[in-house]
Amino acid sequence: MTTTKDPLGLGDIGPARFSSVPEVRQGLAEVGYLADEGIAGVVYLADRLAKPVLVEGPAGTGKTQLAKSVAELTGSRLIRLQCYEGLDESKALYEWNYRKQLLRIQAGQVLADGAADPSADRHSPTWAELEEDIFSEDFLLTRPLLEAIRADEPVVLLIDEVDRVELETEALLLEVLSEYQVSIPELGTVRATRLPMVFLTSNNTRELSEALKRRCLYLHIDYPDIERERDIVKHRVPGITDELADQVARIVRSLRTIDLRKLPSVSETLDWARTLVVLGVSSIDATAARDSLHILLKYQSDIDKAAKELLSATEA
Repeated sequence: MTTTKDPLGLGDIGPARFSSVPEVRQGLAEVGYLADEGIAGVVYLADRLAKPVLVEGPAGTGKTQLAKSVAELTGSRLIRLQCYEGLDESKALYEWNYRKQLLRIQAGQVLADGAADPSADRHSPTWAELEEDIFSEDFLLTRPLLEAIRADEPVVLLIDEVDRVELETEALLLEVLSEYQVSIPELGTVRATRLPMVFLTSNNTRELSEALKRRCLYLHIDYPDIERERDIVKHRVPGITDELADQVARIVRSLRTIDLRKLPSVSETLDWARTLVVLGVSSIDATAARDSLHILLKYQSDIDKAAKELLSATEA
């Protein structure tokens, strides 16, 4: 059996998940994710090289869904760290259960002070004794990064929208991604015995550090071409006809060429297609498009521009 080699020196870390790029592409299609050759190739290399994948691109193009689909395909547990401004170590790595620690200290004092036997040892625990007790596994609250490192089962770690965190918080990821380990001063260093597959997503709201990028394979997922978007619509929208799926893909593609405040994403394309099916639309005319554009576009100015564009195209 082929095994994935750990470049960090941990040895064999388990069987390789994929044997070829076509296998990745076919497997992702079977779980509902239509990947092109580039996406499938990066997923294959991430498995074989044991490297994280940084997935960038516009919002709603399937970056997060890729990690979810890989987890489903491989039967792995998905652990997700949703990034946001203000995210710190206590929410990303671990923190101590301070309330439980305080109760333990108080309980130790009560037991020492309330011994029923006058001859009993009422010695209050020393700080060293308490410290060894309260800074133990029983008082540790694991967060997504530590949870992924400590996992014994196959894991896909999704670090979603990493561009939302500050540079200081981004540095917290470097030890995990470079050495697959977490340092806990009170307990020591926790090293992974089975490396997780790691996906980081970014919507390009800010430039990520060079240090973070160096540790990752890079994948850019853009809006799909007409043929692939049509296939996605047909695959993900039950009951849609080939003609309607083709119209949806072509109209959305044309709208992305307009100077809109927010271009329609693939997820919004799917919402629009499902809406048209529910409304019983078999072919999109100017009226059907105008009445349902609010599903596809999220700003009134964009809806007005799109309506004019579609009306002009219909009259032509």
